[in-house]
Parts: sequence; structure tokens; C-alpha cells
Amino acid sequence: MKKVLILSILFLPAFSFAQKYVDLHEVVIGEEYSFNKMLPAKVTPKRQSILGFETPGKVREIKVDVGDIVKKGQLLAELESAEVLASLAEAKANLLMAKNIFERSRTLDETNHVSQQRLENEEFKFQIAKAQHSAAMTRVQQTKIRAPYDGLIQNRLLDEGSIVNPSIPVLEILDSEYVEARVALPKSAIEGASLGKKYSFIVDGQTVDAMLTRLAPMSSKGSNNRLAIFSFDTFFNPGATARLVLKVREFKRGAWVPLSSLSQAEQGLWTVFTVSEDASSQKDYVELIHIEQNMAYVSGTLQTGDQVVVGGASKVAEGQSIRDSQ
Repeated sequence: MKKVLILSILFLPAFSFAQKYVDLHEVVIGEEYSFNKMLPAKVTPKRQSILGFETPGKVREIKVDVGDIVKKGQLLAELESAEVLASLAEAKANLLMAKNIFERSRTLDETNHVSQQRLENEEFKFQIAKAQHSAAMTRVQQTKIRAPYDGLIQNRLLDEGSIVNPSIPVLEILDSEYVEARVALPKSAIEGASLGKKYSFIVDGQTVDAMLTRLAPMSSKGSNNRLAIFSFDTFFNPGATARLVLKVREFKRGAWVPLSSLSQAEQGLWTVFTVSEDASSQKDYVELIHIEQNMAYVSGTLQTGDQVVVGGASKVAEGQSIRDSQ
């Protein structure tokens, strides 16, 4: 922009000149325009699980609470387990005894002091004892809840002393390392979308990148939108306010002018003031296509090189003389 000088003749008993500076914007005509479109996004954890016991029983202890950060494999809760521990001890003793008998029979077999049938029977008993011991260990593990991955405890649904069945939820855990953003992409944006490409998001006021990892199939209900899922490298709290910054290109001949240069006219049109060949202001009618912050993309009779008066009708009147101050 540059400053120019407006000369206004004031008809007083002895006329004089009132002078002031205004800004001019030089027009550059283009065949297309682009702008940033903000699409709302929902931030969700990449993984979210409801945890419960795999066997009925009475809750002995819940070791975590809402908001706790936990590591994969960490013990989170356990049932009263005296009975299953006793069963495990019995199964372990039976396994040890069956193993000793089988190994002794195998030693005797080497010296032909035991029949083949007896050896096979002892081996069979040993295998059964191994299976029973393994089952007893599994039952013990079913009385415990461990974290399936590094995460954040989102909800605690029971307390100690509660009687539970396998269908009863006890804890809710969220992935504490990775979150995703889910966005309904319009048809115009889907055509240029590609998996693995990074896009800009504004999350809680921060500008961050996320990679497009999945595109859901087109809805059968007639919607032109498709669900797009983006993965972040940075962790954000699920439910954070997020927007996808989408670069949109539209093919329409026109030019960008300052928003303040526009004045509303009739029939949905707008006017701008430009500098004519005789250095006076003239009115041009334009169609308002798009507004981006303090600029407007317009279409009309403007040509490349035209000088638009910033401030429009608030600065000049039609036919007013304008002189360059340079």
C-alpha cells in the first residue's frame, strides 16, 4: 500500500484546500483463491478399555484411582484369592509328585525294570498334572486386573468388598501415549486427501501436525462426508478442543482487496473506489466471494494494476480528486 493525497475544494468565501492522506491497494487479478477452512475435530484416545475380572469373587483391593498413570502389566486390582491359591499349591504338589514318579519310571525303563505300559501311564499322569497346574495358575491370574498398556485411569467403577461377576466393569483405562482426532471431511476435501499425509490442527490454542491414518467408507445414508482419523505424536487430553486447518482452493477469477474498502450496494453487490485516469475517485461494483480475516476476495470489473482506496466511502466521495503524494 502507498499513501496518496486527496485534494478537496471547500467552497468558502475564499476557497481553500483540505488535504489528507489515504492508503491505496494495488489490484492483482488471479484465476483462483485459497483460504484456510476450520473443521471441528474430536480428540479421542487411540485405545480405550473397560477392565474387569475374568472370574467371580469378592474385590480384595483396588490399587489405583481416577487420574493415575499406570504402566503396562501393572497390577490394578485383585480379588480374594485364598481358595484359588490353595488349589494352585495342591496342583503344584501333584505336579512335582507326578514328575518324580515319571522320571523314576523312565530311569527304570532304561534298565528294563519297568514295563512300557507302566511308563506310558506315568507319563500320562504327568501330562495331566501339568495341565492342572497350568489351569490353577490361570485361575489365580483371573483374580487380578493388570494394565493392558501404558495408560491413564479414566474411571473407577467399584470399591473394595464388592461382589463381582466377569460381566461387571471395574476400571476404565485410556491410552496415555497416543490420541487421535476424528473429523468429518466434506467431499471437496476428500479428493485431495491421502493416507500418510500430515495436516495442521489447532488444539487448545497450539498448532500441531497430525497424520491421516484412516478414511472410513462413504456413508450409505447419503452424506457426502467421510470420517477421517488423524494420529498425533503429541499427547492431548481426550476431549480437548481441536480444529483441522484445511487449505481450500477455489477456481474463480477475482482479486483480494482490504475488507475496509468495501461498501454495500444494492442487489447483493458491493462497491469499491478506485483511482481513474484523471486521478479522481470512481466507483466500481464487485461481487463479494470470500472473506479471510481483514481481506476480501471479490469479482467484477477490476483489472490488474487498479488502485483501490482503503477505507472506501469513509475516505473519499465519487469524483473527488486524488493525487499521489510521491
